[in-house]
Amino acid sequence: MAVQAGVPNAQEGNRAKAGLEAGVEEFHYDLNGKVFTEVDFTMKEIYDAIPKHCFHPSMVRSLGYVARDFFLVGSLLYAASYIHYLPTAVARFAAWTLYTVLQGMVFTGIWILGHECGHGAFSESKAVNHSVGLFLHSFLLVPFHAWRLSHSKHHKATGNMEREVVFVPHTRESFVKSRFGDHADPGLSEFAEMVQDAPIVSMYKLFIHQVFGWPLYLFVAVSGPSYDVPFYKLNHFYLGEDGPYFGPKDTPHIIISDVAMAAMIYALYLFGQTVGHWNAILLYGIPYLMVNHWIVAITYLQHSDGALPHYHDNVWTFAKGATATIDRDFGFIGRHLFHSIIETHVLHHLVSTIPFYYSHEATAAIKKVMGASYIADTDTNLLVALWRNQRNCMFAEESVKGSGILFYRNLHGKGMPPRPLTTAK
Repeated sequence: MAVQAGVPNAQEGNRAKAGLEAGVEEFHYDLNGKVFTEVDFTMKEIYDAIPKHCFHPSMVRSLGYVARDFFLVGSLLYAASYIHYLPTAVARFAAWTLYTVLQGMVFTGIWILGHECGHGAFSESKAVNHSVGLFLHSFLLVPFHAWRLSHSKHHKATGNMEREVVFVPHTRESFVKSRFGDHADPGLSEFAEMVQDAPIVSMYKLFIHQVFGWPLYLFVAVSGPSYDVPFYKLNHFYLGEDGPYFGPKDTPHIIISDVAMAAMIYALYLFGQTVGHWNAILLYGIPYLMVNHWIVAITYLQHSDGALPHYHDNVWTFAKGATATIDRDFGFIGRHLFHSIIETHVLHHLVSTIPFYYSHEATAAIKKVMGASYIADTDTNLLVALWRNQRNCMFAEESVKGSGILFYRNLHGKGMPPRPLTTAK
């Protein structure tokens, strides 16, 4: 049974709030006021439930999707070559806008296929996975091996407040201090009146988050934990052996990724020389920015929602972390252009080597084992959820003090309240 991460039942939410006010805290409540069901299955049960053929990717089938996606890229490029023949500026602007949206989605699908390679879900050959993944991600200016290595750390510590490497929530203390300075008292109720951004400010922050979030993650590990190292050691191109992501054995892979990236940048320069640099920006550069948007939106919403728990390290387990994710529904685009990365992400964290074309079958199988631990929100529009969660998921704190299980809370009265605040004297 899927736990829908929507607006809570009013009576359920009122009972939850009343319970907190009365000091009764037997249950964990998420931001939506729903009682949280803790994980009660084993990973063996998950593996046993999945049909055996789902564990065996087909190289031919996977390559077929690569060929299909690049056919779509070529078809859109060919269609774009006729845009300048349109009679009016309005028509040309509309055509370029449509091209950008569509090509950005196709590019994102290629990024996702590279992601499959990084997990070994593309084929049963490691050499094929690494070779194809390097090509696909370099095409989109992603350092394949560097990202593959840091991404594996994310999968090994999903939802862990101390060891997670991306989309680590603020605590209430770090959130208030990030807004008001190190001397701010996170327990004071006075700050609750000042934390809600005006819609125009939220829109600006969301724009920065969506356009620059992905490159900033690659260069300075934005949204990750605070490391006590210089910022240049946090980037995915760093060749030193003393950063938080890579060790001595990883250096050859980082070099390969950097060389492949340099080759792609040179190829783009030659492309610009051939078609004109402005045309190269229109044909590749702006759709590339759309990839940034989609990757950040997809991954943020997979791990940031009022229904999702986080855990302190002392109570975290792999199964708990893997289920601290959420499935959504993006319709035709999600299933056919984005290769079901949105619809079957819970499965992906439980068993990341299953190829996307078996993911719906495998998800149906594990839902029977997971019961109420399976979390999905198939009703809320993806962009609506992005806006809502950016504004309401401010910080994470324990629903039951001392439990080590945290949920998103905010200070402006949306959903479940945070733990009691005090008033300055």
